Amino acid sequence: MSKRQQIIEATLKLLIEKGVHNTPVSAIAKEAGTGMGTIYNYFPDKDTLINEIYVAIKQKEEAIFLSLSSEQPLRLQFEAYYSAIIDFFIDNSSYFSFMEQLQASPIITPESKLVGYKAIEPVTNLLDKGKEALIVKNIPTEELLQFIGGSIGSYLRWYFKEDRKDVRQAYQNQLTMAWDSIKN
Repeated sequence: MSKRQQIIEATLKLLIEKGVHNTPVSAIAKEAGTGMGTIYNYFPDKDTLINEIYVAIKQKEEAIFLSLSSEQPLRLQFEAYYSAIIDFFIDNSSYFSFMEQLQASPIITPESKLVGYKAIEPVTNLLDKGKEALIVKNIPTEELLQFIGGSIGSYLRWYFKEDRKDVRQAYQNQLTMAWDSIKN
């Protein structure tokens, strides 16, 4: 692993454990096994480092969405998008914890947020297509995205905290409820 990657991994770990304000650059350096000067060689400040982590996660989300087929019926596409993002965060729980802390933070720059919006363009396009075809409720797309994102976030918080005995059924129930809520 490169020094840069060690710094990113150490930052992600400490931000999740201690939070943004309780994670000084000195602690990141110690966790990464490097000096503070090395960190500043790669990142001018902690906010830049945090934004880089945010952008990297959003780019990974985008890659998942772009890999999905847009040839299926709209409901199946929705289910694929919904499932893919939940699976992504289940497989990468540290990313979910990071996003939970920083999604609405003023630390995340407008430029980084644009990368985030670009990442969900396939979902935005799907919802717009669904509204045009009268399959999805005619509600502003931004509101639909907020609702869907809230549903995903709520499910993941539950998933990571609960004893998951019947996770497949709960997951299917969540997916069904999300689709039923947005369909026309």
